[in-house]
Amino acid sequence: MNGLYDRLTEYSMSDYYGFHMPGHKRQAPAGVGLPYEIDITEIEGFDDLHHADGILLEAQQFAAKVYGAEETRYLVNGSTAGILSAVLGSTDKGDRILVARHCHKSVYHAIYLNELRPVYLYPEFSSSLHMNMDISVSAVRTALMEYSDIRAVVIVSPTFDGVISDIKGIAEVVHERGIPLIVDEAHGAHLGFHPYFDSNALAKGADIVIHSIHKTLPSLTQTALLHVKGEVADRRRIFRYLDMMQSSSPSYVLMASIDKCVHMLDEEGPGMFEDYVRQLSGLRKSLASLKCLRLLETERYDWSKLVISVNGLGMTGRELYKMLLERYHLQMEMAAGTYVIAMTSVNDSKEGFERLREALSEIDAELAEKKCRAKDGEEAGMEKADTGMAGNPVNRQVMSCAEALRISDGKFKTKMLPWEESEGRISAEYAYLYPPGSPLIVPGEQISQEAAKLLGEYRKAGFSIEGLEKDGQIKVLRAG
Repeated sequence: MNGLYDRLTEYSMSDYYGFHMPGHKRQAPAGVGLPYEIDITEIEGFDDLHHADGILLEAQQFAAKVYGAEETRYLVNGSTAGILSAVLGSTDKGDRILVARHCHKSVYHAIYLNELRPVYLYPEFSSSLHMNMDISVSAVRTALMEYSDIRAVVIVSPTFDGVISDIKGIAEVVHERGIPLIVDEAHGAHLGFHPYFDSNALAKGADIVIHSIHKTLPSLTQTALLHVKGEVADRRRIFRYLDMMQSSSPSYVLMASIDKCVHMLDEEGPGMFEDYVRQLSGLRKSLASLKCLRLLETERYDWSKLVISVNGLGMTGRELYKMLLERYHLQMEMAAGTYVIAMTSVNDSKEGFERLREALSEIDAELAEKKCRAKDGEEAGMEKADTGMAGNPVNRQVMSCAEALRISDGKFKTKMLPWEESEGRISAEYAYLYPPGSPLIVPGEQISQEAAKLLGEYRKAGFSIEGLEKDGQIKVLRAG
């Protein structure tokens, strides 16, 4: 059996095209030769990321200037390290925190580590789009009025689906309380560099912003940035936690990739995006004219995301995902209940966009023909009822995540139950889809009927539920 390197090499030579992260799309920027000959450690003249006072300090200061931050730190453990550091550095153990429920699992891990008491902001769910919407300013204001002891607010924008919240309005409300707004903008590292795209969260008043530059820009996987701006965030504490969360031997290959990417943004500016934006906007116009498949978007949106819906067409997002992969060799980023997501970046090719357009047009024509036959009575099923895979289930929090996991570590204090029998019990483990990595169930929550049903619906549709010890079962507290 070939090893990982051989398998990766073989795949790189195939005709499979990636509409997924990383944003470099397996194409190295001009003049970049990686990796072995430049893979070093903290030797003389190359600085130390944890005590930067030379070339790495200058590189981080340059990144802060390019992104409009006051201080920026390189992340070589991905955005996860930045999110953990931001949350831990902005709260004390046992604090209350306001969190968008569809945040990444790393936010929940920070909640666990600091034994925080989360108050959740649930995005509105669009029944017409079958997609979570943004977090509203009014929802943030209401929660802050109800809970006077909230110490930080965490929002994800844009979401995995490309939905952008009103960060400016949210920041104004949060700052009235004198607490920090943390924005997980992992999917928005490209924002603000071309007028086609929205500005980034730093320009809208966020205190702490995390960018995964590897997701939508030409940089290697695991590369990200942590930005801080203003006087509200406790930079000293955040950076202290970052020293704990990052490897003590950061990869110079990854840091060089960050530096190269940031310099490209600065030196080439909007011109770097011109061809990409022209091709992307043309593709979006073409896909908007499909007869059956539907291109989804919202009022505030990251246009780099292509979300293709099959809602009402008698098929699932997973089925479209598999069709694109197996028939057309097009690898999507993810499938949801009723749609697939294609992630695009400045490194996408004209050929790749054309292949996607042709594939979706062909599938759309087949669906349209099937729909016409169904109307003539020759074939049924096009308007099959939609699945129940929708939104974020609301589970009642009975105890903290940390307390539930402590109890679950004790012998004989938990048991495994089939998903269909778990309603009303207190979960002792996470359950989430990856991607996007937003938990459906968090330890310490009473499992709702909606959540238990969703687990079964996702498995039936071919999705993998992660975070659980056993497929089809969930660990619950015996006393639950």
